[in-house]
Amino acid sequence: MTAQIEINPEICNGRPVVKGTRITVDTILGYLSAGDTVDDVMLAHPSLDQAAVLACIEYARRLSSARTTVQRAS
Repeated sequence: MTAQIEINPEICNGRPVVKGTRITVDTILGYLSAGDTVDDVMLAHPSLDQAAVLACIEYARRLSSARTTVQRAS
């Protein structure tokens, strides 16, 4: 996990957030997937810097590359 992202059961029900905020990784990814730029995200959330937004992308990349096994129902 990147140093900028934290998971704490007391913050946003344990969802990953940008450290020191209540801004979830999911919120940032939502902006970006809707076509907003990193600058747009920082304008919407002035407490974030470019490194925090990029950390959200890196966090999602690491999750998507994690190896998992899914069993299909018979």
